[in-house]
Amino acid sequence: MNKYFNINDKVYDLTQKYPETIDVFVEAGFEQLKNDTMRKVMGKTISVEMACKSKKINTDLFEEKLIDIIEENLTDVDGKMDTGKNIKDADIKINGILPCPVRLPMLEGFEDFLENQDLAYDIEYDLKVASGGVDWIKDKIKGVDEDSLPDLFMSAGFDLFFDKTLMGGFKEKGVFKDLLRYEKMNKDFQNDHIDLQDPDGNYSIIGVVPAVFLVNKEEIGDREFPKTWKDLFKEEFRGEVSLPIGDFDLFNAILLNIYKTYGKEGLEGLGKSFMRNLHPSEMVKSYKKKDKPTVTIMPYFFTKMITGKGPMVPVWPEDGAVISPIFLLSKGKKEEKLKPFVDYFASKEIGEILSHNGKFPSTNIEVDNELKDSQKFMWLGWDFINNNDIGRLLKECEEIFNKSV
Repeated sequence: MNKYFNINDKVYDLTQKYPETIDVFVEAGFEQLKNDTMRKVMGKTISVEMACKSKKINTDLFEEKLIDIIEENLTDVDGKMDTGKNIKDADIKINGILPCPVRLPMLEGFEDFLENQDLAYDIEYDLKVASGGVDWIKDKIKGVDEDSLPDLFMSAGFDLFFDKTLMGGFKEKGVFKDLLRYEKMNKDFQNDHIDLQDPDGNYSIIGVVPAVFLVNKEEIGDREFPKTWKDLFKEEFRGEVSLPIGDFDLFNAILLNIYKTYGKEGLEGLGKSFMRNLHPSEMVKSYKKKDKPTVTIMPYFFTKMITGKGPMVPVWPEDGAVISPIFLLSKGKKEEKLKPFVDYFASKEIGEILSHNGKFPSTNIEVDNELKDSQKFMWLGWDFINNNDIGRLLKECEEIFNKSV
């Protein structure tokens, strides 16, 4: 049982208390709940658990989604600790975006961690749900100097961290330092194929969000399943591929990696194959919709929702799942005070929450990401990042893609 509701609660009671959850039920196939009369009649007869079973939905994942939307709408959801000073004068300020499926356990774990610390200084932290985007962080850093910049950032996002008008500009001034500096990273991210550790010592990475394929075997028919990203550019998949455009971090990672690996022609091919943008939860049940996509690109986490009873089949690309790294960016001059927080966010405890709860593989060497040797990753690489203006390149990639759609 979570702190907001019980899965045995009646759907009507939950939607009355948290009206924002109505959209989640509608998205899951309960379209009649949009009608207040039907919601009252039907919602009073079934519990949340019964609703999930009727649609063969994973109850735990559905509960997490309900919690996410509830917390998104709470006015006091942002955590803050004030030990007596005005919060704006806190010695350490932490801003972050936490992946939706793991935000609650990560936030609760962090609050427990704080309670057990004997800190001689004040902190402020603001850890929002990823579905809200990073614009609020961008607004905080535009036009500010180093001293006004929060001390620790945690989020995915190539544009946020590498655009020279945003974090990239501060990086060039030597503001940040990799306070993690793994002696050795998890073997999934430090091997003959990949090395996520920043050689210049600016960025820390604690995990990744991988993008994989979801193939509708009824729509694909006798055609061969796509095995690589290049397969998606084939004429036979024109207008049949759904992309996570609403997930800006992951979509940006896909655009950049396709450009790096397959060039302008790859972006044009992806644009021609594009069918429409779906939310990951819609992707899982897209086979129920008209004009169904044959292939859907989605975060690896959402493959957990597939029961195996439908036509949707997950495929890990042979040339690697494109990854959007989860970065930690720390001010070098605050190293002594920030190190305990960096160590916590990079700990085995957080790594297992990311990897086991959310299917966001961790870079911590002690975490078993439960991946096969064949499940490789597609990563831009530090040389490519450092040799390109990522902010400018992203805009160019978007233009090429958009013109091809």
